[in-house]
Amino acid sequence: MGWKSKGLESNTKSFVTKKWTLLLCIGCFCAGMLFSDRMWTVPEAEDKVVSLETGIKDERLKLVTEGCDPIQKDVKRGSKNIVGEVSKTPNAIQTLDKTISNLEMELATARAMQESIINGSPISDDLKIPESSGKRKYLMVVGINTAFSSRKRRDSVRATWMPQGEERKKLEEEKGVVMRFVIGHSATSGGILDRAIEAEDRKHGDILRLEHVEGYLELSAKTKTYFATAAALWDADFYVKVDDDVHVNIATLGATLARHRSKPRVYIGCMKSGPVLAQKGVRYHEPEYWKFGEEGNKYFRHATGQLYAISKDLASYISINQHVLHKYANEDVSLGSWFIGLDVDHIDDRRLCCGTTDCEWKAQAGNICVASFDWTCSGICRSVDRMKDVHRRCGEGKNALRTATF
Repeated sequence: MGWKSKGLESNTKSFVTKKWTLLLCIGCFCAGMLFSDRMWTVPEAEDKVVSLETGIKDERLKLVTEGCDPIQKDVKRGSKNIVGEVSKTPNAIQTLDKTISNLEMELATARAMQESIINGSPISDDLKIPESSGKRKYLMVVGINTAFSSRKRRDSVRATWMPQGEERKKLEEEKGVVMRFVIGHSATSGGILDRAIEAEDRKHGDILRLEHVEGYLELSAKTKTYFATAAALWDADFYVKVDDDVHVNIATLGATLARHRSKPRVYIGCMKSGPVLAQKGVRYHEPEYWKFGEEGNKYFRHATGQLYAISKDLASYISINQHVLHKYANEDVSLGSWFIGLDVDHIDDRRLCCGTTDCEWKAQAGNICVASFDWTCSGICRSVDRMKDVHRRCGEGKNALRTATF
């Protein structure tokens, strides 16, 4: 029994082993078939991919040879777009500058109004109507610096190179040229001096009153206030300051300034660089001489004070920063110092400072001077008596303004 049972058990184990071996072989065969199918389909797919890429390359090569490469077209189109945008950049910058300048002008007007209200000063008639004046664009505003004691000088200017009445108004409307005598207030506001100026203005209508107390040592402050006020009242390309003892050819001045309209920051005049006078008691003494270095040094380049012009952007700059701009003893030095560090185009035009002896032959030669005066007097010597003579010899003619186009 023992041996029989052992034999049966051995046969059973052998049968099971063969059965599982067969199943295992069948499973391996199926797995092998499946694996073989996959291995053979991959090269076929790769061949398709390779052939597809080759076809694309061939097509690309054909397009390139024919000049129709879409990628190159996109690059070219993109390059053209970039060039187009770059070409538009200067116009965009100019538009932005103009917008900023207009906002600055509005800010200056608001500040002038606010200061007048805070100080309790009467608001100028021009300040009361900034909206109507702001709509009009002017070529230039000519401010003629004058004093309470200079009534005869003003009359000599009115009788020669400054149009009067309807002719002056027509000049503003048709040519865009504004002309005003510029003066502040006396130390005693509302006194006899102020009343005399008010009566003169009612008669002629050609005086611009500033929120400023008159005084020879306050010319720098007056100049700053003038530019700020003029910029708030009139939207002009240029703002001019001239003394009331200087002869000016307005049409020639307008034509000269019009040539520089495209420049954003322009400072025009007869540029000079005189010595810094440290000695007390002399004319044009500079109390702050030590700021300019060693004794005997010269000033930086700046326009002589008889006549100079600045563009709109510079007038706006003065208006906005007037409370922090330093004032030197001499107003022309002060103005020049305000532009140091700025990107300003200094234009030296000697026609703005002709002598009264050479302006005549220059006019005869066709080279008419913009302004004429005597250097020895820093203006026309005895201008009240000689203004008419200088105008006759050096003037541009009665029809010059009428026919001028700026």
